[in-house]
Amino acid sequence: MFFQGVRLSLLIGPTVPLPAPPSLIQSVDSIEITETDSGRSGFQLSFKADRSGLFATIDYPILKLPLLRPFNRVIVVVTINMIPYVLMDGIITHQQLSPSTNNSALLTVTGEDVSVMMDMEEKSVQHPAQPDIAIVSKIIATYAQYGLIPLVIPPLSLDVPNPVERVPSQVGTDLEYLEDLAERYAYVFYVSPGPVPGTNTAYWGPPTRTGIPQGALSVNLGTSTNVNSINIQHKALTPTFVSGKGEDSLTGRSLPIKTFSSPRLPLATQSAMLKTAKARKVLPKQGAGLTYTQMLSRAQAITDASMDQVVEATGELDAVRYNGVLKARRIVGLRGVGSTYDGLYYVKSVTHQLRLGEYKQSFTLTREGVGTTTPVVIP
Repeated sequence: MFFQGVRLSLLIGPTVPLPAPPSLIQSVDSIEITETDSGRSGFQLSFKADRSGLFATIDYPILKLPLLRPFNRVIVVVTINMIPYVLMDGIITHQQLSPSTNNSALLTVTGEDVSVMMDMEEKSVQHPAQPDIAIVSKIIATYAQYGLIPLVIPPLSLDVPNPVERVPSQVGTDLEYLEDLAERYAYVFYVSPGPVPGTNTAYWGPPTRTGIPQGALSVNLGTSTNVNSINIQHKALTPTFVSGKGEDSLTGRSLPIKTFSSPRLPLATQSAMLKTAKARKVLPKQGAGLTYTQMLSRAQAITDASMDQVVEATGELDAVRYNGVLKARRIVGLRGVGSTYDGLYYVKSVTHQLRLGEYKQSFTLTREGVGTTTPVVIP
């Protein structure tokens, strides 16, 4: 038992992690886990270390445990009111010992989610006659030992390259290439732990704006309040539209390229995408060998990415009062801050901070404008 209502479970091991011994669980000082919709998520586990026992004069006993060595796999699960949540499935990449003057110390192990293993080897590979979604699925399949379950969303425009004209080439790590392919469509790529320990979802697609919202974040609502603090920003200079001309590599003609809005599912009634006269306008990105379709797709990606973060809310909640775990990369309702900023948001990132008797979560929420699209949110 970590504290009343919250149970912590640690699984650690070289390839197939097993439950950590009770002595290791009891020595946990703090846990911090950050999950984000872009890039790798990370974790930091701190353990109390002392030099008591038979071999104390030689070394800290905890350092002799093979479980905390670099490149071991770590799975962190918290259970709140009998419901388990997998917070992290990652790889230890760093170890730090901080001794004190009373024969005790703090041992901290740091790591990243299992996608770090996709960033270990630079490659020079060609993918002839394969569209981007096929390349993505193929790369993910090579990491099946980490329980990756691919979830690949096809983009609106599907480009199947003609090998005579162009061969997609990868120069870099698998992770770098997956993120580069995602950026072309204003998509994201990440590896999310779960749904059960030992499995992970490898998602390549647009930011998720559908599905059942998570339990509401409540501000200034008496006993229903679960948010400790919140700050909301409306960034009016963020919306960006593309307008100009680009040269089609197939015909050599200069053709118009212009974006007007974003196809993302709206989370606000007064979307910035409806105010094109006040949006920033930029020229299309030119690239050697790009077809007109590819240039249109990349122009739309610029607009989509800019719209995703017009309104940004950052804050902190108490997980016990929230009665659950707020997860990044999903939508959530916010209430109690007024009709301008109430409503649904996309959860861009969450940082979990656990220690004995305390579980807090810091969050970043985003959406494309102000005004709520729903009269109520799920409590």
